[in-house]
Amino acid sequence: MSISKKLTELLDEKNVDYEVLHHPVTYTAQETAASVHRPGREVVKSVILTDGADCAMAVVDAPHQVDLDKFSRLSGMKNPSLTGENKIRELFPDCEPGAMPPFGNLYDIQVYVDSHLEADDTITFNAGSHFEAIRMKFLDFKDICEPRFGDIVC
Repeated sequence: MSISKKLTELLDEKNVDYEVLHHPVTYTAQETAASVHRPGREVVKSVILTDGADCAMAVVDAPHQVDLDKFSRLSGMKNPSLTGENKIRELFPDCEPGAMPPFGNLYDIQVYVDSHLEADDTITFNAGSHFEAIRMKFLDFKDICEPRFGDIVC
């Protein structure tokens, strides 16, 4: 699978400048950061959490993990847990599991972003595959995605 067409169509429609970064296959955000020669704090991962039928996306930088208690307080989910691979395939049919872009709004999923990311000028993320990433201005991401912000990392 390659870059998410839904994603590139959205970015092109919004006239956003972005760079597609081709890299060797990686399976963690830290590996992606090293592969594309970007600091780990600039490369983000999308973590899908569920609570019953409710789903949400947490976006955190490569070196950090989602703190489920903090996420629960911000999102209102009572018992958030990591979403299984089969459900992720269902929610993101055009993406490889673990390579979802942080634009949950494309999939009708509320996005919660760790507030520490607001300090960065750029954001780099998987673009639907484990071998392509996108780098763009953080403010453009924020304007298009309209996420909620809060302290959600350990």
